Amino acid sequence: MVKLLIKDGIRLDGRKPDELRKIKIEAGVLHRADGSCYLEWGENKILAAVYGPREALPRHIQDSTKAIVNARYNMASFSVEERKRPGPDRRSIEISKVTSEALEGVIFTELFPRTMIDVCIEVLNAEAGTRCAGITAAAVALADAGIPMKDLPVACAAGKVDGTVVLDLTSGEDKEGEADLPVAIAPRTEEILLMQMDGHMTYKEFEEALELALKGCKKVHELQREALLNKYKDFEV
Repeated sequence: MVKLLIKDGIRLDGRKPDELRKIKIEAGVLHRADGSCYLEWGENKILAAVYGPREALPRHIQDSTKAIVNARYNMASFSVEERKRPGPDRRSIEISKVTSEALEGVIFTELFPRTMIDVCIEVLNAEAGTRCAGITAAAVALADAGIPMKDLPVACAAGKVDGTVVLDLTSGEDKEGEADLPVAIAPRTEEILLMQMDGHMTYKEFEEALELALKGCKKVHELQREALLNKYKDFEV
């Protein structure tokens, strides 16, 4: 028997198809990092830290025209039900790569030649959607570090569960659903920085899922701005 994830238009966690999980974002939580962010998204708990720009070492990796954005995504051993083996695996290497590319799309890297900007994303607890949560937290940490960007990147996922297009999948929906579509954008222009899809959707369902993900991104973007404003509201200009 297949367990239904959707009943009478309401999901098992009580959300409507177009509702996000509960999200909490706090900027500037680590004093020894140049910028940092703590994010809770459903049961996901993410810590992001930014270091740099600083001289890229060893020197042979330096780019004379721009900074190198080096994002490192890592899941703690205790972040999942079955203890994960410590260290990078194929999935974390892939997510680190696409995250670096997404962030590089908004950072003015040409202002910092021969340098490196390190972005460390640590997943403390995982519940589906960690790459979107990681990019969202990393963006706040970059802004907290004062890294100049043309926009504040944000990510959110949509997908298909029991034939219904839904926003922000839970772990059960991700495992048992038909498709997952994580998207990262620059909110002001809606430039797509990252798009991946796992599963199968019709063209119409894909368009619906993309539109839903974009709306989710804009809602999360407001929470990013609030987190940064809360940190700096007491600073004198």
